[in-house]
Amino acid sequence: MALNQNMATDPQNILLFDGVCNLCNASVQWILLRDKKRVFKFAALQSETGEKLLRQFGRTPGSLDTATLVSGNRIFLRSDAALEICRQLGGIYSLAVVFKIIPRFIRNTVYNWIARNRYRWFGKQEQCMLPRPEWKDRFV
Repeated sequence: MALNQNMATDPQNILLFDGVCNLCNASVQWILLRDKKRVFKFAALQSETGEKLLRQFGRTPGSLDTATLVSGNRIFLRSDAALEICRQLGGIYSLAVVFKIIPRFIRNTVYNWIARNRYRWFGKQEQCMLPRPEWKDRFV
């Protein structure tokens, strides 16, 4: 889908993810199943929408190998993205914010280690996943 004008100037809760990574795709599906309030939308980092949002926030498309959450006028990377997603999902998932007591450099060291090994451990696809029909409107 093309990035519409409003989304380009006012993105709200768009998770940019590696569209060919099996771990990333499983994470997106996990979020979709728990996001009862439909707070999040999704775009592959490799998509036109993903690249436009990255540029809008001063990031170089293709250089990020991390989940990126664009929430309003803020951008969350690595472990901060994961914790912000849990916070916004609410309920029991919001308890994950307790991990913010762990310094970011430690959280991100663990995150980066998993990210570096994700293809080897979980595999990858040749193309981005196709969402279920009931989720199609959640992808931009």
